[in-house]
Amino acid sequence: MGIRDSVSEAGTVVVAKLEDLINWSRSNSLWYMLFATACCGIELMQSGGPRLDLDRFGMIFRATPRQSDVMIIAGTITYKMATRVRLLWEQMTEPKWVLSMGSCSNCGGLFDLGYSVLRGVDKVIPVDVYVPGCPPRPEALADGLMYLQKLIREEQPLRHRGTRKPYVVPTSRMGEVSASGGEGTSPERPPQPMASIPT
Repeated sequence: MGIRDSVSEAGTVVVAKLEDLINWSRSNSLWYMLFATACCGIELMQSGGPRLDLDRFGMIFRATPRQSDVMIIAGTITYKMATRVRLLWEQMTEPKWVLSMGSCSNCGGLFDLGYSVLRGVDKVIPVDVYVPGCPPRPEALADGLMYLQKLIREEQPLRHRGTRKPYVVPTSRMGEVSASGGEGTSPERPPQPMASIPT
């Protein structure tokens, strides 16, 4: 039973569980941190524009990690940048979620053979939603963010969060297959400890 199901016909009384109210407020006020390191950043910027308008979902961009609860990784992450990504993620307040956007942040993408390219941002921070593509369309990013909202609505914030299984946005929803295969990274790959990143 969700919040919308429990509104009375007169619209004056709302009866719901505390967890439903918390999840409803969290899922409809996601403030995402702008973190674009490559060409996927253009698609991220376009998602906030008038065509998709992420503001209508209650998603507002913030330029500081201390005011953000969603980090959207859009683009290639190098080993040198991985330590900064981890630092920014640690500065975000709980609860926090991560969306990996594009093949480069999912698995290294076209540049995975480069000596300095991190083969998946999930090696340094836990990822909740993967959006495959090279670059993914703004509609695919919006689909991933709406799925993140669904994940948040199903959480139990008054109990232990536990571990969450990451979600990969299906390429059939994106309208086209990406140039790099469009599969993203495998959700079964466990995150590596930060000590494995060379400095």
